[in-house]
Amino acid sequence: MEQRVFVVDDDDAVRASVLNLLAAEGYDAHGYAAGAAFFDGLSAMLGADGGDGRIDNTACLICDMKMPGLGGLDVAAELARRGAGIPIIFMTGFGSIPMTVQAMKAGAMEFLTKPVAPETLLRAVRDALAADAASLAPRRELAGLRRRHASLTPRERETLELVIGGLLNKQVADALGVSEIMAKTHKRKVMEKMGARSLPDLVRYAERLQIVQARSR
Repeated sequence: MEQRVFVVDDDDAVRASVLNLLAAEGYDAHGYAAGAAFFDGLSAMLGADGGDGRIDNTACLICDMKMPGLGGLDVAAELARRGAGIPIIFMTGFGSIPMTVQAMKAGAMEFLTKPVAPETLLRAVRDALAADAASLAPRRELAGLRRRHASLTPRERETLELVIGGLLNKQVADALGVSEIMAKTHKRKVMEKMGARSLPDLVRYAERLQIVQARSR
């Protein structure tokens, strides 16, 4: 299992120092001078969504708070939008209580003021990677659900949405414009492909996939 640490800091000297420290500890470290460059690298290494590509490795981000373009809070917001879920360690040369509160609300695991003692930073990295490792199982489950959902035909996806909306077989058949027997066949295939043993299982899987709008039908 790889342990990747991303470092985003527009200060070349600070970024190089942190990368050298991480490399000496055996981490797979990658540095970026700007938030936009980081997201380009993230997409290339972890998959376009930043999520499925991480099912077999752990990662964390060390990010400067104040940078031209995307600042630390902007980076955190974009990671959340992408659903990447990478633990963040914020660093800043201008720490304050309000800034610390903002960082923690943005989901930061640590908020460190520069200059940061090497052992303090390494301890934060170890904690962040351990937290990320704890989320591996649900990430793998979600990746599996996405693959199974992708295997459904368009008609089966429509059936899934109708079934989790609480419709009975006859109502599903009417909505699809097919016989009740055919509706039952579609439902059975959906259950098999999604690996659902019961309707509650199917509803839970749909919620994990954020297929929630269908339940209002």
